[in-house]
Amino acid sequence: MSLRVTAIVLLVAAFAVPIGLSAQQAPASIDEAGDARRALVEARAQAARAGERARRLETQASGAVEAADRTAQESAALAARIQQVQAEIAGHEAQGRLIADQRKQLRTELARRQRPLVQLTAALQRLSRRPMALALLRPGSVRDAMHMRALVATMLPQVEARTAALRGAITRSRTLETEAQRAAASLQTSRRQLDERRQALAAVETRQRLEARDTGGLADRETERALALSEQARDLMGLVARIGEAAELRQQLAALPGPIPQPAAGGTVAAEVPAAPMQSGAPGRYALPVDGRLVTGFGDASPGSVRSRGISLQARGGAQVVAPASGRVAFAGPYRGYGQIVIIEHAGGWTSLVTGMAQLDVRVGQQLLAGSPVGVAGPGRPVLGLELRRNGEPLNPLDMLRGG
Repeated sequence: MSLRVTAIVLLVAAFAVPIGLSAQQAPASIDEAGDARRALVEARAQAARAGERARRLETQASGAVEAADRTAQESAALAARIQQVQAEIAGHEAQGRLIADQRKQLRTELARRQRPLVQLTAALQRLSRRPMALALLRPGSVRDAMHMRALVATMLPQVEARTAALRGAITRSRTLETEAQRAAASLQTSRRQLDERRQALAAVETRQRLEARDTGGLADRETERALALSEQARDLMGLVARIGEAAELRQQLAALPGPIPQPAAGGTVAAEVPAAPMQSGAPGRYALPVDGRLVTGFGDASPGSVRSRGISLQARGGAQVVAPASGRVAFAGPYRGYGQIVIIEHAGGWTSLVTGMAQLDVRVGQQLLAGSPVGVAGPGRPVLGLELRRNGEPLNPLDMLRGG
């Protein structure tokens, strides 16, 4: 093969290489990048919603007159801040995955672009080292060399353009490295903020317990009765029904006229103060207890099982769980097969059931605000359940969302 033909082959090889990725690599990379982008957008939206809730609760806390009300508002605001930071952490992690995917694609592209240019550079170097005197010993060598020089002169602008693109890709690689370092630093900052928020919430919860110490005996008795109901119930649905019956009884007692008379000598009287009568209508502002991906919708049925009476959300490990609406804790504790659960009675006969938590931060009889912390999800990718009932009838919680 003549020198001219060899050079032409090398040049064609150099400029026929596609810039993008191969067909085998593109789909997987596109899927990974798409998932990371969706996760990033979702995390930022969750952080924005949690931040708005926190600001609203902080404003309410600053205007509260009673110490107990102010503490409750502060607790709910800190829980919202924890959810905000957790969403920011998820966003930083998604951004890190997206940057890593872009760097992987760029490395592949750089390798594909560099290979033919290296080959062409090597061929041109060999040509430049070829003494012109040797060209006189072979027929046609001078003509080939002249053609080669003309070809190189023609292709030189394209070579410069390709090398400029290569330099741009290298610059992009350095930029991505800087962005990756910045995202990692932001992730570490958010994790420190999360630890600080959790410590602050623990301090507020301790203050709440101290403020409520006078009602500790009543709370213990209510907890004992709730645990007794859980032992008597055949399943979770039965437990919710029994809790509902107890709530109706409290409403009836609260509706009785007149004060409770003092007992005669030697007589007894109930130590419990009846709960305030529940109002009719919706349970007020309603929100999901945890941010997550919907894995089971209301009414969904898997083979061999009954239709779902609520929804299931796959959350992040250690996610903060909050009360979906204001109300009273009717049950809090472990229940067979459902992890730590909490049942919250809302106004008007509404009841929320949250299942699948690893840690509970509430007690039976405690009054909660919408957004008050109730517990923490487990590690990994925990799945939490949410059921909403009105007078015992299951309803779709998603229909109650008000964007809070």
